[in-house]
Amino acid sequence: MEISFKQVSYTYQPNTPFEHKALKELDMEIPSGSFTAVIGHTGSGKSTLIQHLNGLLKPTAGVVNIGTYQLHPEAKLKRIKDLRSRVGIVFQYPEHQLFEETVYKDIAFGPLNFGVNREEVEKRVRQSLQAVQLPDELLGRSPFELSGGQMRRVAIAGVLAVQPELLVLDEPTAGLDPRGQKEMMDMFYQLHKQKGLTTILVTHSMEDALAYADHVIILNNGEKYLEGKPEEVFTRKEALQRVQLDVPEVIQFIMKAKDRFQVDLSYHGQTIEELAEELASIVKGENQNE
Repeated sequence: MEISFKQVSYTYQPNTPFEHKALKELDMEIPSGSFTAVIGHTGSGKSTLIQHLNGLLKPTAGVVNIGTYQLHPEAKLKRIKDLRSRVGIVFQYPEHQLFEETVYKDIAFGPLNFGVNREEVEKRVRQSLQAVQLPDELLGRSPFELSGGQMRRVAIAGVLAVQPELLVLDEPTAGLDPRGQKEMMDMFYQLHKQKGLTTILVTHSMEDALAYADHVIILNNGEKYLEGKPEEVFTRKEALQRVQLDVPEVIQFIMKAKDRFQVDLSYHGQTIEELAEELASIVKGENQNE
């Protein structure tokens, strides 16, 4: 599902003393099937942006295209329910949105609300639970009896059961320990690849953006500040520092290695440990050739 913002602005509480322009003539494109990271500090416009993706907000000015759907200031959102059936948003702490008596009912709520027949709902519930790596035995239990990690996965299964074409992840690993964060992000990346989703990750983590995204957009004060491939954007140290963002550790390692050893070292998904081994091998080989 291809997405484009063309000269999009959004103003909260216009014509009042509390008027605030959260997006300012934003131009950007997100290719269909991409894994795009949207990065920026609080107040950069990230939350406002994602609320345009399923019609929770519509632009004050400009046009948002989401697949075949179009949002603009005069748009009548007659197809809004249809749009929302194609866009799944995983908000921060999605487990706080659980409310049904059983895991089954919670996962089934979305597709039932969009008119999916019972037989298909049964199939989707089990597929979605499997996708988040939870056993069928949990379906009859109350979601509030589960661990925090299991509750989050149930909430995510509820989003997946709608079978969205666009998956939006709003700081999905908030509150998890490092191991839980990696497991969660690996799960989302697998889903992205298996289902051919267009995925948007809203994050503060430069490391996650580098590890999983193939496209990065950095926002600052409601405007697009930088855009491109992660390995290109994250080497622009001075530009990142101007908006109080850090270069990911892996990129810092490569930059320091190049500066100190004058070697040709590039990033293609390695960990710091793998890069250290690669660097040692290059340096050792050069020493042997002297």
